Amino acid sequence: MIDIRKLKELVRLMTTSDLTELDLRDKEEQVTIRRATAQAAPQVIQHAAPVVQHVAAAPVAAAPAASAAAAAPAANDDAGLIAIESPMVGTFYASPSPDKPSFVSVGGDVGPNSVVCLVEAMKIFNEIKAERSGTIAKVLVKSGQAVEFGQPLYMIKPS
Repeated sequence: MIDIRKLKELVRLMTTSDLTELDLRDKEEQVTIRRATAQAAPQVIQHAAPVVQHVAAAPVAAAPAASAAAAAPAANDDAGLIAIESPMVGTFYASPSPDKPSFVSVGGDVGPNSVVCLVEAMKIFNEIKAERSGTIAKVLVKSGQAVEFGQPLYMIKPS
């Protein structure tokens, strides 16, 4: 059985890349993800050793109107800010080690090559760079927190 985290990552990759079909195979299983239109949620078909098909739609969360209204002021606070996103699934670390200060903090200036954090994936610590110049306006995750591909880590005010 495929790991649900891997499956979610495949669906997210498919959605963000505007793919309509993804087919992965190995000796034990086959996973095919298809979507009929750009607006439809992806479908997952998994084949195990004895060929059994499972079809499930990816969950689509519907936010209640109250949540949408509460999110509107937050969106206005972020006007003009740019997100620094996680390029991978892993664990976020704000500093190079527990006894060292954070790479960046709110109000700190960063450049395109400034390391802002580490994301550990499969026991490899990957340096995440700002990739643009600006000032850190918000830190969105805590050190040691699990992060997803494309998840905003920081908001910066471009300079």
